[in-house]
Amino acid sequence: MTEQMRTSTRDLEELRDRVTHWLAGRLGEPVEVSDLERPSSNGMSSETLFFTASWGRTRTRCVARLAPAAEAVPVFPSYDLRAQFEIMRLAGEKAGVPAPRALWFEPDPGPLGSPFFVMERADGDVPPDVMPYTFEGWLLEADPREQRRLQDATVEIVAALHETRFTPGELAVLGPGGLREHVDDQRAYYWWAHGERRIPVLERAFAWLESHWPDEPGPDVLTWGDARIGNVMYRDFTPVAVLDWEMAALGPRELDLSWMIFLHRFFQDLTVAMGLPGMPDFMRRDDVCQKYRQITGYEPRDMDFYEMYAALRHGIIMARVWQRRIHFGEQPRPDDPDDLVLHRATIEDLLTR
Repeated sequence: MTEQMRTSTRDLEELRDRVTHWLAGRLGEPVEVSDLERPSSNGMSSETLFFTASWGRTRTRCVARLAPAAEAVPVFPSYDLRAQFEIMRLAGEKAGVPAPRALWFEPDPGPLGSPFFVMERADGDVPPDVMPYTFEGWLLEADPREQRRLQDATVEIVAALHETRFTPGELAVLGPGGLREHVDDQRAYYWWAHGERRIPVLERAFAWLESHWPDEPGPDVLTWGDARIGNVMYRDFTPVAVLDWEMAALGPRELDLSWMIFLHRFFQDLTVAMGLPGMPDFMRRDDVCQKYRQITGYEPRDMDFYEMYAALRHGIIMARVWQRRIHFGEQPRPDDPDDLVLHRATIEDLLTR
């Protein structure tokens, strides 16, 4: 957890030249691209670039998100950059979510080697994944009242997104919705990522879901998908930019709520295992659901099911990340495939319910 994961095989200087050429063509005038760099933390799938673009009297700080190159052993089987771009734009313009301003989408892989989009760069503090915010840093050191203010404000973002009504045409980029479709997609992702080396604890989790399927899944809404504080920039504990829309989907509200709750539990469990207190009173299920209910009037349901599903989804991703680290020689392959799942003990605990 202390090392930055390798996410790219692209040369930065070459990328700067190619971004300059592409943007000059897009704008129809000379452009200077400076300060191009990769972020040092957060993000495990799409490649992210920071740069400043200057043309005429305009100077804009930008963030580009690129689909990863095949040789980078991608975390996900496909990257729909157009859908991310459109959903991020809709979230900002229609739901009032503080999403970064969407600038340009480029579907042609020619200019940079893969499709990409560019958004305006925001400034703020992000609770880090490495080292996790539960180990050290500004959020851990904050007054509990400020921690709760940040938590409530983040729940408010999710509630605003869920309460906004979009037209079918606006959400057509996401394809069909529904819990069954969502779980089937995750099962297909598991087989793509791990079919050659099956992971028993994840397959047991899939079986558990089938035997505990909700009688009446809630209505479908636009879900953020990767709803967690590590994908939000804050200033004074207030969200100023909501990032990473690549897992957006149509599905029950509980998908986002359980993901937000479980991702904190994931970091909290790691922290406790290291003998540190972490943040045990943060993102508790009852508190998150109560705040959500106060805002929306909706009562979250079947949260045991959705917590298991969040743990399973995160397990598939983390095991894929571990496989990438093995591929790049960053760590050895474990003898037990279940050890590819960093939180296998948590899933095993949930399986006993």
